[in-house]
Amino acid sequence: MAEPSTTPAEESGTDPIVLGRRIRHARTGHGMTLRQLADSVGSTTSQLSLIENGRREPRLSLLTALARELGTTVAALLSPEPPPDRRAELEIALERAQRGPLFASLGVPAVRPGRRLPMDALESLVGLHAELERRARATIATPEEARRINTELRLEMQARDNYVPEIEAMAEEQVRAVGYTGGALTHHMVAQMAERLGFTILHVDDLPHSTRTVTDLANGRIYLPPASIPGGYGLRSLALQAMAHRLFGHERPRNYGDFLRQRQQIAYFTACCLVPRFAARTFLERTKAEKDLSMEDFRDAFGITHHSAAQRFTNLATSLLGIPLHFIRAMDDGSLYRGYANDGVPLPADPTGAIEGQPLCRKWAARSAFARRNRSTEYHQYTDTPAGTFWCSTQTGTAREYEFSITMGVPFAHAKWFRGRDTTRRTVSHCPDTSCCRLPDPGQAERWKDRSWPSAAMHAHVLSPLPSGTFPGVDDVELYDFLERHAPGDD
Repeated sequence: MAEPSTTPAEESGTDPIVLGRRIRHARTGHGMTLRQLADSVGSTTSQLSLIENGRREPRLSLLTALARELGTTVAALLSPEPPPDRRAELEIALERAQRGPLFASLGVPAVRPGRRLPMDALESLVGLHAELERRARATIATPEEARRINTELRLEMQARDNYVPEIEAMAEEQVRAVGYTGGALTHHMVAQMAERLGFTILHVDDLPHSTRTVTDLANGRIYLPPASIPGGYGLRSLALQAMAHRLFGHERPRNYGDFLRQRQQIAYFTACCLVPRFAARTFLERTKAEKDLSMEDFRDAFGITHHSAAQRFTNLATSLLGIPLHFIRAMDDGSLYRGYANDGVPLPADPTGAIEGQPLCRKWAARSAFARRNRSTEYHQYTDTPAGTFWCSTQTGTAREYEFSITMGVPFAHAKWFRGRDTTRRTVSHCPDTSCCRLPDPGQAERWKDRSWPSAAMHAHVLSPLPSGTFPGVDDVELYDFLERHAPGDD
């Protein structure tokens, strides 16, 4: 009967390097040379050398013969347990490191982790490779890498109309389980959701400055900022995001891409909990039928921020109402901070396709809304662009050190469903043509170009590298000190 095409190591999921080291450990323990073992099992020294170094996997017949000659069993050699001793563990670590792309990029010769290599040298080499790996992972968290990954994620979501039904269903199950039927999700309901997952929510005033929340997995605690801080929505959101990591079964991010994708998933889940699909559908279908859709009303109906209302609307407008749209969060300097579009609006982008930090047309509502005096209500405007005419609703807000605007817009044909469609404000934008709004008035430029000397403001983030803890941006020392301080028994 022919042997199966797969090897025992493949079938058991055993790492070939670990298997090889187990065989070497057993062989040297019996005082046998490669030649002696090869002769006794009818193999060759070159073949056994490849097997011991994890470069070839033995067939069952050879593995059975090896186990018999070495006084062990096939099961013991294929065991998922850790390597047999510290030296084998280090040899395996060095082999793996030297087979990876990071080592290949160094252009240096490999070191054979044989028995002649001193133990201290082996420890040192493994430690150096671990540090190289850590530094390599840290350096990928650059602004350029973040922009590239953000662009990938934005385009992925755009292709599915910013709608993820499986996360919608997950969130609906969670909120229904605590008795939610409509309106604002209460803090008590959020606490009940945490309890169902085995967590208690605690508010503390000494969270590490680099964290928004900390979850103690060992003791079932989610630490949040003090409950007395303004903005109850923010605390609900933070708690839900912490829970989402557990519901998604997230593991430690292997790279910055993992980190950003996890952030996207927990943000979507949180939005689905604060504005559940089944409750939003009833509200949105009714107000659309009345031709009275409004971000202000949507915001107030669920007790969330204007930003969250407009962004959540992007998840549901196309999937539930058949309305294509765009969303823009802009800074007061006119730069685009965050954006989404499936309605053809020409969001500004750099040659890589990234939109973050790109200047918006001065004629767009996202920027012109800053010029009005009364900012207590939404600002409505039609804008003619090279891609067509769009109607927009914009609300401005103020953060600690800057102002921002939140815009939700739709193509002209869909403006009929929204309150504010009767506005008479209308502008014309020719961007990305630089003659639209990016070039100064020729007369003013001629008058002032040699009579002025501005001092540019330096944005701190231009020079600051992204922090490089285990989780991007988190100071590990602060984090672990915090957990030690708050562990049960130290309260």
